[in-house]
Amino acid sequence: MYENFAILSAFIFVYASLAGRLERTIINGAVVFFAFGLVFGSAGLGFLNLTVDREEMRVVAEFTLALVLFIDAANADLGVLKERIRIPRRLLLVGLPLTILLGFAVAVALFSELTLLEAAVLATMLAATDAALGKAVVTNKAVPVQVRESLNMESGLNDGICVPILFLFLALAVGAHTEDSTTGLALELFAEEIGIGAVVGIILTLIGALLLKECAKREWVTETWRQLPVVVLAVACFSVAQSVGGSGFIASFVGGLLFGWMAGDRRHGLLLAAEGTGDTLALLTWVAFGAIFIVRAAELLNFTVLLYAVLSLTVIRMVPVFLSLMGTGLRTDEKLFIGWFGPRGLASIVFGVIVLNSDLPGGSTIAAAVTCTIVLSVIGHGLSANPLVAMLAARISRSEGKAAALSD
Repeated sequence: MYENFAILSAFIFVYASLAGRLERTIINGAVVFFAFGLVFGSAGLGFLNLTVDREEMRVVAEFTLALVLFIDAANADLGVLKERIRIPRRLLLVGLPLTILLGFAVAVALFSELTLLEAAVLATMLAATDAALGKAVVTNKAVPVQVRESLNMESGLNDGICVPILFLFLALAVGAHTEDSTTGLALELFAEEIGIGAVVGIILTLIGALLLKECAKREWVTETWRQLPVVVLAVACFSVAQSVGGSGFIASFVGGLLFGWMAGDRRHGLLLAAEGTGDTLALLTWVAFGAIFIVRAAELLNFTVLLYAVLSLTVIRMVPVFLSLMGTGLRTDEKLFIGWFGPRGLASIVFGVIVLNSDLPGGSTIAAAVTCTIVLSVIGHGLSANPLVAMLAARISRSEGKAAALSD
């Protein structure tokens, strides 16, 4: 155990020292994290001997996603979103459902061993995109501002939207395989989880935000302890909701939206420490993904799984996005750019852990497809980010030059 801590501590220290430099290259954090887990894990050099069971991994993954959902929701600038809602609204309300529907259809066609509900679970797990993996794109000033902001808003909100959809399909799928469960009971439990989760998130965040605001006004909050309130508030939303029969993820997402709105201009300073904690938890999740899950999923890798992963990153994502953006005034290359940059990452990993713990008959196939898709996404999106950004910027520059020449 202590050897594992020593190796992980050294790795985190080195990466934290080099993060600023690495983020300016094609080697994004997720590539480094899961590659480290793969190389130093049991499938590689064997120095990192992680013996994390599914329950322990589920706890870490759930708290990681809860914190990320809270932070992403709190960071959503509702004022900017309202002003520039047209494209993100199309992506979330049209593109996302079409992506799930197309992913479901392809899963049904390719995986005969999956039931219809299991195919729906798989499609939903891979519909959520990862804001962190798309950071190289959404922070690059060479990308048109409306494209950057649309991708950032989409990835920051779509995982929260996918949570209730996934849990609905998962409840139905588990109910279909459990003798003492019925579809009606599954739907009732789902509705209760969503409702209780939302109420818990609103109540706890309202109390916490008002208390924090009052204490800050009286200058009772020191710089040292200022780092913790957001982290523990996100954990409290998740834990309390789970303990009273609600969805902790819904509580975290709803709580984050409310906190960001109530905090206003102060939210970025308050969220900074929470983002660091979220990044650290995400790092550990990615390392475990590389050391454990890739090895297990590799045993189930076959042509069908690989084909679905490739289609998930291309046709299943890009066609719905392209269709949803028709009539928005975006150029064709901008629509294709947005369609391609829908990286799969942390949310899909956490969803995979949750599905594995649900003991669905098709859980192994689902896990293999999700794992393969994430690995291809991390590599493909990481390597293509800078070249495609440069290509898009050059095409737009040439187009604007021609337009200026014609106007003269």
